This record gives sequence, structure tokens and C-alpha cells, in this order.
Amino acid sequence: MRPDLRQTWKNEVLIGDGAMGTYLHQLGFSVGISYEEMNLTRPDVIQDVHRRYIDAGARLIETNTFSANFYKLSKFGLEDQVADINRAAARIARQAAGPDIFVAGAVGTIRGGKRVNVTDQELVKYFDEQMTALLTEDVDALILETFYDLREMRLALGRARHLTPLPIICQFAVDQLGRTLDGYSIEEAFGILQAEGADVLGFNCHSGPKGIMSVMERLNGPLNMPLSVFPNAGLADYVDGEYVYGATPAYFGECAVSFSDLGSRLIGGCCGTTPEHIAATARALADYNPASLTEGRSLPTVLESIQVLERELDNGDNNRADNTPNIVDLVEERHTVIVELDPPRDLDTSKFMAGAKALKEAGVDALTLADNSLAVTRMSNMALGSRVQSEIGLRPLIHIACRDRNLIGTQSHLMGFDALGIDHVLAVTGDPARFGDLPGASSVYDLTSFEIIRMIKQLNEGTAFSGKPLKHRANFVIGAAFNPNVKYLNKAVERLEKKIASGADYIMTQPVYDPELIVAIREATAHLDIPIFLGIMPLASGKNAEYLHNEVPGITLPESVRKRMEGLQGAEGRAIGVEIAKELLDTAMQHFNGIYLMTPFMFYEMTVALTNYVHEKSMHRASHLSRS
Repeated sequence: MRPDLRQTWKNEVLIGDGAMGTYLHQLGFSVGISYEEMNLTRPDVIQDVHRRYIDAGARLIETNTFSANFYKLSKFGLEDQVADINRAAARIARQAAGPDIFVAGAVGTIRGGKRVNVTDQELVKYFDEQMTALLTEDVDALILETFYDLREMRLALGRARHLTPLPIICQFAVDQLGRTLDGYSIEEAFGILQAEGADVLGFNCHSGPKGIMSVMERLNGPLNMPLSVFPNAGLADYVDGEYVYGATPAYFGECAVSFSDLGSRLIGGCCGTTPEHIAATARALADYNPASLTEGRSLPTVLESIQVLERELDNGDNNRADNTPNIVDLVEERHTVIVELDPPRDLDTSKFMAGAKALKEAGVDALTLADNSLAVTRMSNMALGSRVQSEIGLRPLIHIACRDRNLIGTQSHLMGFDALGIDHVLAVTGDPARFGDLPGASSVYDLTSFEIIRMIKQLNEGTAFSGKPLKHRANFVIGAAFNPNVKYLNKAVERLEKKIASGADYIMTQPVYDPELIVAIREATAHLDIPIFLGIMPLASGKNAEYLHNEVPGITLPESVRKRMEGLQGAEGRAIGVEIAKELLDTAMQHFNGIYLMTPFMFYEMTVALTNYVHEKSMHRASHLSRS
């Protein structure tokens, strides 16, 4: 007989299972099919996945029913088989689990953060149908997962609590801001759900370990009830039409201990995780002794009012940008510095403008602004670029992503740049929208990065995307992105050559943290006839270093750098981060005139210091050459 699940959470950390859908895809099953239908057509495969997770150390497994509701199954013509699919899934899981492993009936979000045309009444009907089918079989709990807004979660929890006294696990998918899509803080949402009958509260999907951990840390310590955590295996990279996840099993296991310290009593994995990730988690927690949950903080019982932050308008001096040579001209003559400063995620531009002003005074040659990087919504880089140009007199270099605009919007956007006198752009693919702060948003991708470069060149010829004449030639200087942090550098250079053939005028690289790689990049690109701006981003802390290395696509840190940053935080971490960046600059400036500095977390003082270092070193070098 299985022990009481509620009592188990009080005394130990329970290991959950990992991903089903992405793991089935990894095993060779097509993305275009209903994985839930496999409960009927391939029960042997589903049971084998369950067994792999159990063998890895999972003591609670989920039924293969995340999308087994009327609304989602109807897309495959399976809406009449909701009960059969869910009951089969629960039987398969129980057969795999045997008498000693817990089984949770998985119920996924229906709206999924999107503004889909599903009424509350329809949601209740769909949840009832799925939950009733699961509860006719031998499940130990229901797990409501990947919910983005509190309203839908409350509807699902209400139906679950109406139907069963079994434990209910409620998991949100949130970004690092820690708010639901309908505006509630996680602490507020958790307080409401606890009062309405949830047994366990937590997070899954959407974020890797670092993103979920940052939200948990803002809860200010463990709560007086168990938490659950099922992260993705880091942020996904989109490579050749596939989503690739970078967090290793070892890193996942290390994070599991931190999650437990923050009050997690159920820890598993979501998208991108495998039995190896679960095995590492089980090993890391084998001897873990959790603290008593009675020592945790109580959740709020009354909603705090959601405050609206007032914004202060920053009125500049309206200075126009100087008519100076473009950066391609400059970099042929001397060391040229581009600094990236992220637009704010709110309506307060004061710190951004202060940073831009400080960087202008430090002598940067261009300020580059990303286009909602990592698919996180930020203020328009067009608007801020215009202000930087007119108020501070600093050249803006604006990223433009393929993700957010169709062909119409992309041309319109570029025409707007031309009207504002913004002529330096960087063409990028853009991170998939589903991993940003608005996961229900569409990723457009009407154009690839190669195509958008060609289209911008076409505007320079005075021709619209449609082929019609524009009565004016644009004058864009077009950059392309280059990721050298790859296993086969020669393959990456071949891709870069295609971007140059498409019309790129200069290259900006992802941040590099290895002096030897800097030299290798120079050797591998020596035959190219356009300038390269070598990317360097100073590290802000030890956690920042681990996050970049383990979770952010396209960034790799040497073990020596990670060791130097280990455990560092605050001013000390930033100081060592600048020191490491200066050492990288010593090598970079020997091989590249173009330097691309990225500002971490709006700590523009760090990139100001590095800009000054480039200028001092460049002047010293010029002085030495003149004496020789």
C-alpha cells in the first residue's frame, strides 16, 4: 500500500518525472501527431517512457494527458475520445508504476496564455470531462500544469476540488518577473489558490531552472506549504527547425538542491528534460534532509493592491546626431566601440537615458538596442533610438528581429527608421515567442535572417519588398549576427559567408569568454572582407555566469572563468567581471578593431569602464607605434 501523499511531502522531497512530448520527439516520433493518442495506439511506448523515468529515480509520474482535453484533441479529430484517451493514460501509468510509485493525472492549460475563443463555461465543461475520466482510474493526485493566468487556474482548481478529495498540485508557467498574465504576483496567486484548496503550489515549463529560481527567491523564504518545481532544461535554441535545450543533467541536479532549500517538495522536469536529468536530480537529493514546512511563512489571505508605477518624462536637449562616418568607415581606421544597452521593460526611461549619456561621454561610437531580446517585451528600440540620437547625439544601431513582424510590418518599420534618420541596423532571427513573457504571442518568421538582409539591401536600391519603386533610396548599413561558440567553427563561418553574400556590411558576434577562441575566430575569418565586432559581455556575478553557460543559447564559458566567478555577487562580482573582460579585450584588440560590449542588467558603469579601457589601451598603442 502506497504511503499518504500529503504526509510524504511533509517529510521528504519527492522526485517527479521529466518531459513526455519533447522526449518522445527525441525518440523519433513526429511533432505533427497527437502524443496523447499514443495512449491508445502505442501504449507500449508510453509505458516504456514511464519506466525509464522510474528507473532514473522518479517516485511520482504524470499521465500522458497534458493536452487530452476536448479543445486540443479536436485539432486532431479526436474530440470524441477524451474519456478513452485519459483512462488509457492513467492505466498505462499505473501499470508502469506498480504499487510503490505515485501517479498524478496531468491536466494542462487550455487557453495557454492565448486569447483563444473559449468561454469560462466551455473551460468548466472541458476540465470536468478530462478530470472525471482520470479519476475513474487509480491516480493519487491531479496536477494542473503550465497555467499562465490565475483565472483559468481557479476554474480548473474549482472543478478538481469539486470532483475529488485527492491532493491537487497547481503549477504556473511564469517568467522572471513572477506575475501571471492577468496581473497577479505569484504570492498573491498562491494565497488565493491555497485558500481555495490547492495542496501544492509551484512552477513548470516556460523557464529553465534559473528563471524559476529567481521567482522563488522573491517569495522571501520557504512557505508553510509544499512547492513543486518542473523546469525546462534551460532556454531553448531554435536550430535547423528544431528546439534544442542546453541545461545538462549535472546542472539540473545542482539546481535541485537549491530548489529544495527554497521549500520545494516535488521536483521534476519539463520540456527538454530526459531520464538523465531526473537521475541527476535523484542523486543530488539522495541524502537531502528537508526542513519542516511549519517553519515557513504564511501566504497572504487578502490581496494587496496592485500599484501602478508613475513614470517621469525625461526631457532632453534635442541635440541632433552629428554627421559622422558610419561604423564601417570608422573601424577601418581605428578601434571602434559599439555598446549594447537594453531598452527598459517598463515605461521609465530615466536609467536608460542616463546610461546612454554616460556612454556617450565615455566615447562609444554607437549604442545598439536589441529588439525584444529573448522574446521579452521591452520598449520600442525605434523610439528609444530616436531619442538617443536627437537628445544625446549618439548614433543608434537598432536590431530588427524576424520574429515579431510580417513582411508588411517589417518594411513599414524600416521605412520609419529611414524617416528618423536611423541608418545602422542589425538583422537577427529573434528568439521564439513561446519562451518569452507573452508565450501566447505568434512567432511570425516571414523572413529568415538571410532574407531580411537582402530585403534591406533592396530598400537601399529604392525598391520596396513588393518590387515597387520607393522614390528614394534608403542608406542602411546592415549588420549580421555571428555565434562562434559552437563545436565546429568552420560550419558557423560558412553560414556567416552566406549572410555576407546576402549583403551584410559588418558582423557582430555573441559574447566570447575564451582568449584562444578569439584568436581562432580571427584565423577562421581572415579571408572575409567586412569588419567583425568581437562581442564581450562582462559577468555580473557567479550566478550570472552559471546561467549564461547553462541556459542561454549561443553562450559558453570556460571552466576557468566560471571558477573565478564562483560564489561572487554584488560589487565584488561586477569588479571581477570587468577584470576578466579587460583580459579578453587585451587579446581582442590585437586581432579586431571592432569591439562590441554588452551591458549586463543595466550596469552601464561596467561598459563605461571597459570603453575607457579600450580608448586608453588604443592611445597607448598608438603612442608606442609613433615612438617606434
